[in-house]
Amino acid sequence: MMKKPIALTFALLVTQSAVAMPLTVPQIQTASTQTTRYDCKDGKSVSVQYTNTRNRQSFAALTVDGRKLLFVNVVAGSGARYVADQYTWWTKGSQANLYDEMAAKDSPPLLADCEARKK
Repeated sequence: MMKKPIALTFALLVTQSAVAMPLTVPQIQTASTQTTRYDCKDGKSVSVQYTNTRNRQSFAALTVDGRKLLFVNVVAGSGARYVADQYTWWTKGSQANLYDEMAAKDSPPLLADCEARKK
């Protein structure tokens, strides 16, 4: 019976020290940044800032429901797929769609059939 309180106390100390430790992120060096504007079929438009780093990480920053979110590139079978919070920004060529992963399976994308503007 003495072991349980000691183990619990130790677990609490480990948890508290883990929370108190700062999270450090190595310096990320930007290789390129590009902003692309998309026009979507519902008449909406969105501006997306893409950032690529020297260590081959890719990010997309865009505003969703009034919040500016930083999307991180993840593995995709086709095109480029970025995720942030509950959202997925998926591009293929000049086309893009924004999905809410918490929505019902048959829900349409939040932004559908978006086309990158020609420069």
